[in-house]
Amino acid sequence: MKTSGFDLQREGPEATRAIVLHVERKSNKAVTAFDRSAESKLAEAMGLADAIDLEIELALIAPLVAPKPGTYIGTGKVAEIAAKVKETAAELVIVNAQLSPIQQRNLETAWSCKVLDRTGLILEIFGRRATTKEGMLQVELAHLQYQRSRLVRSWTHLERQRGGFGFLGGPGESQLEADRRLIEERITKIKGELEVVVKTRKLHREGRERIPYPVIALVGYTNAGKSTLFNKLTNANVLAKDLLFATLDPTMRNITLASGRKVIVSDTVGFISELPTTLVVSFRATLEEVLAADVILHVRDISHAETRAQADDVEKILGDLGLSDQNRTHIIEVWNKADLLDAENRAGLLAKAERQDDVALVSSLEGDGIDHLLELVELKLAKTSTLYQLTLEASDGKGLAWAHQRGEVIAREVYEDGRTKLTLRLDSNAAGQAAAKFGAAIKEQH
Repeated sequence: MKTSGFDLQREGPEATRAIVLHVERKSNKAVTAFDRSAESKLAEAMGLADAIDLEIELALIAPLVAPKPGTYIGTGKVAEIAAKVKETAAELVIVNAQLSPIQQRNLETAWSCKVLDRTGLILEIFGRRATTKEGMLQVELAHLQYQRSRLVRSWTHLERQRGGFGFLGGPGESQLEADRRLIEERITKIKGELEVVVKTRKLHREGRERIPYPVIALVGYTNAGKSTLFNKLTNANVLAKDLLFATLDPTMRNITLASGRKVIVSDTVGFISELPTTLVVSFRATLEEVLAADVILHVRDISHAETRAQADDVEKILGDLGLSDQNRTHIIEVWNKADLLDAENRAGLLAKAERQDDVALVSSLEGDGIDHLLELVELKLAKTSTLYQLTLEASDGKGLAWAHQRGEVIAREVYEDGRTKLTLRLDSNAAGQAAAKFGAAIKEQH
């Protein structure tokens, strides 16, 4: 992806040389065990840089009491980084903070190189990961919304971007208003196309409801092992690497549980702390699939030193999407990467997990704990549906069709007189409809 005259995706000896700077805001709040350290935040920022193959020349932390309006960080640190840029011949500085357009422009001037803040860096990663038309549209929308406020800074040297990001050329300040109009037109067009995506997803959900197969959605902090777990559950071959945001486009597969019940498993984009608002909005059509799921598997890297803080970030984003506390009874926490724990910690966490009906300790890499996890999924689903026996007359073809459309037929027996007895699973809504439609012909199975 070319940005401001150089290519962020150069690899090998030609890779873009970068400095990673984490800005640590000082706070008067008491530090808790769940708070992230500055070092871990820097490490995460370096992981983001690695995700687009930047060559990191230097990584450092800048303490900050209060942001400076013009440059965010203090003049002393600005001068220090300028010297480091010159010393390392860095072409890019990653600032792990949210910069205003003016701050970003001033830092670029002071350092004579390209500057990306946290939002810009995540957008670069998403731009590389998107492979489907929907994913590309979502990323392009977020990118355009981000760039819209930065026209005065960056649109004097634009190049046409790969992936159809719609960045329109036009040198000089005289093109500013034309560029602004064109970017607004492009945003409007993309929003219209994504509205079609929303409607299509709604139709797909309605289609699944008619089948109906429950949906099991995987969510979690980026790099928690969701795709590895997805592959283990579904025998699929989804990209599963030790990379931040290795999965961007959602993937769905059918599986059959031990009871014979069929379900749909959905892998989704990973979450991260301070996920840019533009991305949450742009990916809402995708993330709404999570809210509509019958069971949510919250996958956690239980071996990570800050697993609790990561879990809090995921829960916050789910809340922002509209998942209320009352609707969280269908979440199962999957404590993943148990294979990275020492024997003592693994035994302790296993004992703790076994005392709860919504926690499973697993190693999605080795397969340990997967059977228990699927048992918990079955239990969660059992609470949302009930088995019924329905006896239909031979002539009741419409009733038979309704049963297959609105329920999950487990068994079917045809009597000599032509009547059919079905054992089917119905959710509470369908059960109410069945009672009204069939009366005494349908009975709950005890």
